[in-house]
Amino acid sequence: MSTQALPPVDTVENVFNLLETEITLLGEHLDSSFLEQFEGFAPAARGRTPDFDPYGLFLTHLYCFHNDIYGQRAVYRALQDETVWRQCGFPHAPSRDPIKRFRSDFSMTAEAIFNHLVEQAARRGLLSPTFRIDSTEVRATPRDDSDGAWNYDPTTDENYFGYGCTLVTTANNVPVAAAFTDGEQVDEETAMRVTRDALAVEKPLWMIGASAFDILNWHDLLLEEQVVPVAPYNHRNTDDPLDIEYRVEDRVTNHFDDIGVSQTQLNETYADRSQVENTINVCKEGGLGRVPARDRAMAKAHVFLSVCLRLVVAITNYERGGDPSSPNLAL
Repeated sequence: MSTQALPPVDTVENVFNLLETEITLLGEHLDSSFLEQFEGFAPAARGRTPDFDPYGLFLTHLYCFHNDIYGQRAVYRALQDETVWRQCGFPHAPSRDPIKRFRSDFSMTAEAIFNHLVEQAARRGLLSPTFRIDSTEVRATPRDDSDGAWNYDPTTDENYFGYGCTLVTTANNVPVAAAFTDGEQVDEETAMRVTRDALAVEKPLWMIGASAFDILNWHDLLLEEQVVPVAPYNHRNTDDPLDIEYRVEDRVTNHFDDIGVSQTQLNETYADRSQVENTINVCKEGGLGRVPARDRAMAKAHVFLSVCLRLVVAITNYERGGDPSSPNLAL
């Protein structure tokens, strides 16, 4: 749908009949009151209902991110279209202040909202027995962002300014857990935290990671949960390397007396690791890769809005009989 005003229609009802497109579809399988359970979005005990409720602003951002509209000013301009602000449930076009306040409130409860949507995807059976974990860069502009930092991206052998995001993903390009970080490189604390978040949703059979996840505690955590971690053994971590290809070949002996692992099975499983890159690329189509933000809080809000969009699109497509893995809505 274009952000340009459509030809005039006589009634609001006609507008909605004409435009059963992205905004209405994005909210079709969301509970309009679900944001009220989260801190910062609960209705006030006293006072009038605000003209621009959080749910409408959430739909606004999902719609805009789905159409490559990201910055606060760009979202404001999109909401000057009457057909857009009416579908979002607003009595009139909002100023920039409600948009800014929503992003600020969202940044403080982003993980909880994201986790709620992950649970909705899990209830629909969109998760598979294989989880994958990886990180990606989140680029910002030095002249605009006051909190970002210069980081090194080993995949492109270049420095970039911004942040990072660690994701656990599964089938249908569904993110299961996410962490907003200061850089792309994954430390042990982040790896453990994101993995625990993923296991709290559902326990897979396999968890696949690159050699960056050759972390002893990460392997032990998964094995204790009866999940097989598959990450290449990093021979550079020691002066006396073991004769193994995957760290789990060694760690499994510390957890089980009579169970071994097949390297053929590990090779076949690890070959599927690239699926996490597909999911990250799909999320980047919804804004994950570059953030037009002024500080860390707004960058975090942007990142989690993008992964929330990915979940809502997957759920909507599933419910409409379309392809849940597609980045585009099944209209």
